[in-house]
Amino acid sequence: MNNIAKLVCFSVVVALFSGTAHAGLDEIKKSESVKLGIVDMQKCIQTSESGKKAKSELESAFNKKKKELQTQEAELKKAQEDFQKKQSALSEGARKEQGQKLQEKYMKFQENFQRSQAEIQKKEQEMSEPIIRKIRERVTEIAKKAGLGLVIEKNDNIVIYFDSKYDITDEVLKSID
Repeated sequence: MNNIAKLVCFSVVVALFSGTAHAGLDEIKKSESVKLGIVDMQKCIQTSESGKKAKSELESAFNKKKKELQTQEAELKKAQEDFQKKQSALSEGARKEQGQKLQEKYMKFQENFQRSQAEIQKKEQEMSEPIIRKIRERVTEIAKKAGLGLVIEKNDNIVIYFDSKYDITDEVLKSID
């Protein structure tokens, strides 16, 4: 009996909500059609002057960090090779001590590598945030001016098809540069 009561309650709730959903859809159908636009945020970021400048600064910072890490890696590799060459001539205590030092250098390198990655990601986020904010502002202005009710970001995971006449990316790019 308990299961039957649950089934009846569920059926009543579904019936109520489906009526509400249909009423909402009917209201939308009665109103004017919604104009929409598409914008490619990645294209705006990558081809705008501010986006190119940010990318250049990021690449410069990345290359500097990469060079530092390559130097550390080469030093670590050389220390490893030296240890392997001298290993047989060392006493067990000295071998263990140098092995620990080598392990500490390796751990330090790993920490530097991870810290560098985090710094680059943080810098990328800091640099892209104002660009994205500016693009969103321009999209809003253009959408209001064009009477668009909805603007969707062109993204392979979201938009499956769109007619290019609805793409406002170029207009956004012109307005941010």
